[in-house]
Amino acid sequence: MKSFNAEALRTDFPILKEKIHGKNLVYFDNAASSQKPLQVIEAIRNYYLHNHAGVHRGVHTLSERATQGYELAREKVRAFINAKNVEEIIFVRGATEAINLVASSFGEVNLTAKSKVLISFMEHHSNIVPWQQICRKKSAQLSVINVQTNGELDLKDLEMKLTHEVKILALTHVSNTLGTINPLKKIISLAHAKNIPVLIDGAQAVPHLKVDVEDLDADFYVFSGHKMYGPTGIGVLYAKTAQLEHLPPYQTGGGMINQVSFENTTFADLPTRFEAGSPNTADAIGLAAAIDYLETIGMENIAKHEEQLLLQANALLNTIKGLKIIGQAAKKAGVISFTLENLHPHDLATILDTEGIAIRAGHHCNMPLMNYFGVTGTSRISFGLYNTLDEIEALKPAIEKAQKLLL
Repeated sequence: MKSFNAEALRTDFPILKEKIHGKNLVYFDNAASSQKPLQVIEAIRNYYLHNHAGVHRGVHTLSERATQGYELAREKVRAFINAKNVEEIIFVRGATEAINLVASSFGEVNLTAKSKVLISFMEHHSNIVPWQQICRKKSAQLSVINVQTNGELDLKDLEMKLTHEVKILALTHVSNTLGTINPLKKIISLAHAKNIPVLIDGAQAVPHLKVDVEDLDADFYVFSGHKMYGPTGIGVLYAKTAQLEHLPPYQTGGGMINQVSFENTTFADLPTRFEAGSPNTADAIGLAAAIDYLETIGMENIAKHEEQLLLQANALLNTIKGLKIIGQAAKKAGVISFTLENLHPHDLATILDTEGIAIRAGHHCNMPLMNYFGVTGTSRISFGLYNTLDEIEALKPAIEKAQKLLL
């Protein structure tokens, strides 16, 4: 696509024609889950209409079609994030399962009572709780990197905490609450200088930025399909071959085996070893369609458009009396969290919903960060490729209406 036109792209998303309380839908909850274009919906529908069967095991035509679609999806993911080998792409249910897989398998063989796992204050609960649990199991310690008051990671604190006891650093690419884009190349380089592998939670990055795992040199990179205009129930774990070869399977059962007897089982080669059971073929194909859609538009075009939305939204919100934006990092994606004096986020979200505007309110699965900033929750707006400048202009009168009604 030579030029970016959000209004034209909106026609690909049937749900954007919905009326909410008689008003046009303004969907600003993309960090939670994005809407789906017709191209993705039709890809899934076509699979079930014409190509559904069990993959890998069958020799009949439908099974071969399903297998071809599933493995083509894996190759499209590999190319989309520039992984070196297709065997480094593991299909999972989402970023949460991917992190659980790594925490369980990596932690089982690498953590001891003298070990540390290093995360940050800005992590989603999905990148806190799995590490917390494996640390408890192995009597290891969870160490946390501080965040500065502007919402940026404290890099000096990170360097200080990258000690020889740290066996893995697990960090978000883009904060789901603050929008902060972390300087991953520098951070990964610092960790690797001390032979510390790095897992990156890319759930909030992949829909908005061009991600190149080879360039980043990440050991593990995870993301979810439903945040990048794809279906729910499908996600990706990318991991370097050298890491995967040394990890035990996370789940066992059919599909991930080589030979089974009552005395012993040998496991399949990568990536099948980590994909026990019947895979989510339909949604993998839907994810491939989402990747095709994003690449047709161009990730650079999407990033530029969302940067314009962010600039305009910041300028508009700063004119509203009593409003405070939480997180003012120099490099941000299209996420803004804010508080309104004497107005609870849930009350604001309820009033905005009557105006057709969907936002998120609460702690955003980020309770430690809320505590750090001294708030119980925030209101959050987050942008997608189909949002427009006109939609942002609708925010101010809607927020001011809530203030008049509730204050």
